[in-house]
Amino acid sequence: MISHNNLIFYDTETTGIQRDFSQILQCGSVLTDKNLNTLSEQDIGCAPLPWIIPNPRAMLTNKKINLFNSNVSHYEMIKDLQIQWKQWTLDNPGIFISYNGHAFDEELVRRQFFWNLLEPYVTNTNGNGRLDLMLMMHNVVSFFPEAINIPLFEDGPKISLKLEDIARANNISADSAHDAIADCNLMIDVIKKINLSTPEVFDSFLKISTKSGVMALLESQGFLALGEVFRRQIFRYPVIFCGSDPSRPNDIVFFDLSFDDPEEILELELSEIFKLINSGGRDGPLKKYKINKTIPICHSDLLTNKTIFDVDFNELNRRALLVKNHKDFQTKVSQAMSDRIMNFPEPEHIEQTIYSGGFPSYKDKDLMQEFHISNDLNHRVKIARNFEDERIRVFAERIICQISFENAPEDFQRRYKLLFEERIGTKGLWGYVKSSIDESNKLLEEYSDNESITILEETLNHLKKMQSLIDETQL
Repeated sequence: MISHNNLIFYDTETTGIQRDFSQILQCGSVLTDKNLNTLSEQDIGCAPLPWIIPNPRAMLTNKKINLFNSNVSHYEMIKDLQIQWKQWTLDNPGIFISYNGHAFDEELVRRQFFWNLLEPYVTNTNGNGRLDLMLMMHNVVSFFPEAINIPLFEDGPKISLKLEDIARANNISADSAHDAIADCNLMIDVIKKINLSTPEVFDSFLKISTKSGVMALLESQGFLALGEVFRRQIFRYPVIFCGSDPSRPNDIVFFDLSFDDPEEILELELSEIFKLINSGGRDGPLKKYKINKTIPICHSDLLTNKTIFDVDFNELNRRALLVKNHKDFQTKVSQAMSDRIMNFPEPEHIEQTIYSGGFPSYKDKDLMQEFHISNDLNHRVKIARNFEDERIRVFAERIICQISFENAPEDFQRRYKLLFEERIGTKGLWGYVKSSIDESNKLLEEYSDNESITILEETLNHLKKMQSLIDETQL
């Protein structure tokens, strides 16, 4: 197994929360060694793309109004981000650590690498691993409450897993929360706190930051402890791996050993197992997960509290062995997973096609490299016209028009203007400029502090400039 000595903490500040249509405005990355000593960092930002509509509430959170006037393009920032990450992991693979990244930050980074003709899957290829610290915290608060002070949500009994709340509950300054670099350092400080009392816990999560690491844990003796926080409440499950989808090997199933009569479930017919697999919910005996994402599990050997489950540990180990040795049941579970019909909606817009359009051909990969290296606009135009993948061609056209609209070919300009008319002049998943203007005006009536008023006024000015672009085309 690869030894990961580089840890890359990263965080983003964005124009909104719509993963397919929001844009990264700032990305902060901090490189540390395995002992959490900072080795290097990168703090980069850029102007919003001309057709991206900043959400006023998002701007109130991230406060990055200075970037409205940045002379750094989105293409330049995203390219610099990938160059830095690849440099940090060139000689030794790293583990990319985010907070809620599997649901948001990493998905945005992947998409925006994709939009800019860059390799999307940097964080989990070439030996690199990835870890969602928020999901790790699910396990920590479930089984290792001594490791860290757990903040309550509105005085309890429910809990909060907001990074800044965890920091403050543990006497870690969160005054600069929602700045990308500051949030990276919050993550590092929180992990340092955990390491003081339970260093083996973070180490166990580093080991399962890759698919091979997860599989090694799944195949170990004994049972695993799965901890989750759902609707701010803690749920604890003793589980063991019991099958996977042969056609989608990332999709796996756990058996919940807390069920009193596992033998009865083990002898179910395939049709009944199929119903359990597809029923979902939190209360069933079979639980589906993906091994290419952080799963909040650790080995039960790490648990010092042997009474944390309602069932005795010896009995749980006995049940685990029953499931592990029942090959016929495992075969049925895998067959039931394989028999599922997965319905994925067809993407309507090019930004949504990262997972649906296949991988670039070798020819397109070579052309993308040539596109990034070249500084000659005419040569880039020639490259754009020769891409085999229509998505890549369209993204290349957009980059060219951002760099030099006046010198772009007429057909590039025409399609670029149509993009503006769609994204600024019509309602869609990307938002609506008029609605954002109205919301900004409404928020200006609600807020009275100078900072918020300044943020909202600058956002409103930016939105009005976007609106004027459409008004001009309609004259």
